Amino acid sequence: MTETATVRRSRITPEREAELYAAVLDLLREVGYDALTMDAVAARTRSSKATLYRQWGGKAELVARAMRHNKPHPDIGSVDTGSLRGDLHALVMSTDDCAMEQNNALMRGLAMAVHGNPDLLKAFREVIIEPEMVEIRRVVQRAVDRGEVRPDNLAVEYVVHMFVGAFVARGLIEDQPPTQSFLRSYLDAVVLPALGVPTTW
Repeated sequence: MTETATVRRSRITPEREAELYAAVLDLLREVGYDALTMDAVAARTRSSKATLYRQWGGKAELVARAMRHNKPHPDIGSVDTGSLRGDLHALVMSTDDCAMEQNNALMRGLAMAVHGNPDLLKAFREVIIEPEMVEIRRVVQRAVDRGEVRPDNLAVEYVVHMFVGAFVARGLIEDQPPTQSFLRSYLDAVVLPALGVPTTW
């Protein structure tokens, strides 16, 4: 499946792909997922619908990949500062507050559509959620291997849940987007203590 997808997108240059993704996100902000059509994307990007379907298969995958492309963070698993606290703080600092606010606004707008559309939910899980879960688990496993985190610590299985909770709760409780400062504080107050990792205040 991965090889097929790679071949399917092979004729699109990185610059053209970025242009298409930016147009998709602009349309999402303007009309939302349900009203977004491949016709509108084709018109906005001066593409043919046949090209869009050939490259991405459909609206769900195109939107998921546009969202993934819009998240300007490094390969999570490649971040290795020598400590779990350093790794997680570096991850948070890889996205500035402006980009984080924009990403969060898009995700909030897509939340209902994701749960009401099986194709979109499947695409989000495959393109965004599962790859990031694998990478975050690599970071935590490295901490276990270093002896920072006990292998039998029950919180290890819930690190991703805690991250997601931080993003969701900030908006619901405070009506504020997550920021670097908030997430660093959250890591030190919630995630790292749950993992038994000392924090420096």
